[in-house]
Amino acid sequence: MMSTNVEKNREQVQFICMDDLVPKDHLLRLIDSALDWSFIYDLVEDKYSPDNGRPSLDPVVLIKIPLIQYLYGIKSMRQTIKEIEVNVAYRWFLGLDLYSKVPHFSTFGKNYTRRFKDTDLFEQIFSRILEECYKYDLIDPTEIFVDATHVKARANAKKHQKQIAKQESLFYEEQLKEEINRDREEHGKKPLKDKDDGPSGGTGGGKEIKVSTSDPDSGWFHKGEHKQVFAYSVETACDKNGWILGYTVSPGNQHDSRTFKGLYDKMKPLNPNIMIMDAGYKTPAIAKMLIDDGIKPLFPYKSPMTKKGFFRKYQYVYDEYYDCYLCPNDKILKYRTTNRDGYREYKSNPHDCAKCPYIDQCTESQNHQKTVTRHIWEDYVEITEDIRHTIGMKDLYNKRKETIERLFGTAKENHGFRYTQMYGKARMQMKVGLTFACMNLKKLARILKKKGIIPTIFRYFPKNLPIAC
Repeated sequence: MMSTNVEKNREQVQFICMDDLVPKDHLLRLIDSALDWSFIYDLVEDKYSPDNGRPSLDPVVLIKIPLIQYLYGIKSMRQTIKEIEVNVAYRWFLGLDLYSKVPHFSTFGKNYTRRFKDTDLFEQIFSRILEECYKYDLIDPTEIFVDATHVKARANAKKHQKQIAKQESLFYEEQLKEEINRDREEHGKKPLKDKDDGPSGGTGGGKEIKVSTSDPDSGWFHKGEHKQVFAYSVETACDKNGWILGYTVSPGNQHDSRTFKGLYDKMKPLNPNIMIMDAGYKTPAIAKMLIDDGIKPLFPYKSPMTKKGFFRKYQYVYDEYYDCYLCPNDKILKYRTTNRDGYREYKSNPHDCAKCPYIDQCTESQNHQKTVTRHIWEDYVEITEDIRHTIGMKDLYNKRKETIERLFGTAKENHGFRYTQMYGKARMQMKVGLTFACMNLKKLARILKKKGIIPTIFRYFPKNLPIAC
């Protein structure tokens, strides 16, 4: 017999408890019990006046609203507020009852501008959640995986202007300059003179780049067959278990090897034994920095950038004792100079090359002279090659797809990390910090449930009724 009592159920008046409406295994219930949220009060205490002004929205509620947005990948704050209005679990997580007024969608943006802008609040929230993961001995920082992904900026690719960008100093520039001059002196050469400042004020002039008129902090990103867009580069580190350990945010036009130092400074206190990175980080400077600090860098094989049909660089054998190269025809390439980029230049005798049967496979130089370069820190790169061939390193490198690459995939598929709706690097840092905090917190809550670890359940009650302020 067909029932037709839907409308009757809608009109029923019931006495209910909010806690009974949320399933016991709901993700938000697990997250709420995995962390003592009162730590937020201590972080924002200096952002509020102790005795002036009207009562504000509870800071815990204020922070939990964007956490819901990034946890469930909701595209905007306006849509997040609409979801909170009709979702009982969201209301329970925020400490609101069925009749409590949900804050206006502009509330968080106003509070961010007036209170949290230009602070490290969101990085502190990320760090506090990471500390909770350390407390349960879930993180193993002995092996750290590093990579970067790009997040599309809220910027029209057609709205830009050309600017001369100041060439930024490399993190190893001063050290490299000293070692270049020392190397030149050892070879009987004069030290290099300092370059004159270019028109942009940077060393050696500037480079013309595209700058977005809507989001100048982003950078013009183009890689392989990807569409050219304005984007941000998010450099991230995680351990072998997939816990996110740290991050940095940079314009999308900056190379990973240039921005690595900022992330490395955050990872160095963890005393890792090995850092696993892709070929973009395989530079002499990064190899030297890690090896000098007692950390093993694990890089993949990088194919030589040589024209098809020409000899590869490894076919020119370096003689360390005599400091020269031997070509495939057993002719000597002697040292000539060390350039500003830190490369020693070894050149052949043009008379020998002119008669060489392999000249078409060696060089296209008009004066029949072959030049081979070797960085003054090339020995460190060779050490990384020895590390790469060590037993077990290939399997370890292959774990990247199970760790750092899986994190990026999860963030983009489930947490709205493909693009940002916000303008500016500061707001992008907030988005990245809260997104990664959500990912760590979600993983922590599920592991605690699986292991049967029941932490102290902290119940907080909003200090004031939520109002739009």
